[in-house]
This record gives sequence, C-alpha cells and structure tokens, in this order.
Amino acid sequence: MSVRIALATTPAALPVDEDFGPLKAALAARGFDVEAPDWEDAAVDWSRYAAVLPRSTWNYMDRLSEFLAWTDRVARATRLFNDPATIRWNTDKRYALELERAGVPIIPTVATVVGEAWTLPIADEFVVKPAVGAGSRGAKRFRAADLDAARAHVRFLHDGGAVALTQPYLASVDTAGETALLFFAGEFSHAIRKGPLLRSAAGGGGVADSSAREVVAGLFAAEDITPRAPGADELAVGRRVLDVLAQRAGGLPLYARVDLIRDVTGQPRLLELEMTEPSLFFAHAAGSADRLAAALAQALADGGAALRSGHAHSMRVPPTGPGPA
Repeated sequence: MSVRIALATTPAALPVDEDFGPLKAALAARGFDVEAPDWEDAAVDWSRYAAVLPRSTWNYMDRLSEFLAWTDRVARATRLFNDPATIRWNTDKRYALELERAGVPIIPTVATVVGEAWTLPIADEFVVKPAVGAGSRGAKRFRAADLDAARAHVRFLHDGGAVALTQPYLASVDTAGETALLFFAGEFSHAIRKGPLLRSAAGGGGVADSSAREVVAGLFAAEDITPRAPGADELAVGRRVLDVLAQRAGGLPLYARVDLIRDVTGQPRLLELEMTEPSLFFAHAAGSADRLAAALAQALADGGAALRSGHAHSMRVPPTGPGPA
C-alpha cells in the first residue's frame, strides 16, 4: 500500500509555490505519494495521509481561528508537521518576546494590544506591523516625523482586532538584506539572502510598505532571493533559537526558518521565526528538498521520537486584545 503525504495548500497559492515541485519529487523518490489538498476543503479525509504538512496555506491569517481549528482536526486524524501547539504559538509574532527572555537576540519589539495606548518609538525609523501576518502584509515603515501616520496605522490595525508590533528599522537590511537560515529536524540545511521589502518612499516621503512591490496571487509581496553563506555568528543565533525550542517544547520542529537582520553594531538579531508554512527556497540550495524529505521519512519511521507531533506538549500564547491577534 502506498504511503500518502499531503502538502496542504490553498488553490490560489499552489501555482506560485516554488517549493512544491522539488519537495514532491524528493518525497516521490522515497516512495511517497504526494497530494496537495486544499486545507479549507471540508470533504478532505485527512486520515488518508500518513502525514500532513501545511506548505502553502498562505491565506490562513485571514481566517486564523478556522486555520487553528483545522490543525487540531488534522492532528486528531494523522501526523501534522509542524504540530498544532507549535503553529498556534508561531502564528502570533509575540513569540519573539518569549525568545528574548530565553536569551535570543531579537529586534527590540513593543506589542500594543487593542485598547492600549501606543508607545512612541525611540528610533529615527521604525516599523509597525500586525502580530499575525505573513508576506509583509500590513507592515509599514515610518520616519520619526511621521508619528501621525504611524498612529493612524496602529488605529487601523486595532480597528481590525490586531495587536500592533513596533520595531526600530535596521538600516543594514537596505544593503545587506536579511539572512534566512533553514533547519530541518534541528539540522542546518541552507541559507538565503532576502532583499529589503520596506523600501523608503519615493521622494523621501517617509512612509513605506510592501504594497509598492508586486503582490503574487494576492497573497504575498514578491521577494528578491539569492543564496547566502551565513556567518558563524548568524548560525550561532539560529542554533540558540533551536535550543530554546527544544528546551521549552520537548523536541524540535520538522522545519524552521530563522530570519535575521544585523543591527548597528553588526550583531545578528531575530526578525522572525517561521514554523507554520514558510517558503523554504529549495531552488537556491541543491539537495535541500531531499534533506527535508529525509527528515520527514525518519520522523515517520521512528514514530516521532526525535520530533514533536500531535498534542504531546502545549505552548503558551500571549493574551490578546479583543478579536483575532
């Protein structure tokens, strides 16, 4: 009997998911039958699959409660990677504050919940973004002179029920970009460079967001991606993140992407940790899709001894204001 793997998607995303083809081929080479069911299709019998990976479920932030309920249903029916507790924690970017308390250097972050007064940032340039979001949707860059526009954006986020995160804008991203480290079952696989998304507004207007960039399938802003050899200090931060995950959750995620930016002193700091449905950029690292396929095959073979699965552990989610975070 063939072993089926589901790479869950949403129909608008599948044609632009550059990771799907390489991962499907790598899994097929190991004898798996791969399908791409729609996570919102109520007719799908998830128990048909030996494992389900949310790979291009990129519309989840528009219906977060339904998505989280879906992860619970899937985990009751089969193996979900990454597991519901990890996903629930990871879909709210306030996880960074918990990682900071555990010793991970992050970009300084202030969370403002609905009904709370916004704290003015001490920075020449800063970013305001929702705590739940992907593809830079809802993120805007401001100058210190643009406080009225920034306050208006915070109100806009709050009016939609979102928690607003405020961070200083690290100018190094304009030249060096971000470094994204990819880990499979805790092992480093490869890294890429992401160009800046929030460029300065034309003419020095000060307010910038990703809306000026091409929006792919209505889901995310197009990105400038190239391979990168990470620095030893960047790898050290990435491994610290994985160590914290292992300590706090009793194991490691099947896949994790650690996005870093260097601060004014050159230190790499965590921008985001992606463990829900991140792009993995297989096209920029030969053999990387097979490394993930091998990690999944091993996890299925060993019954999850090395990885978290299902509801074995819980991860604390910070309290939210009214409505979805």
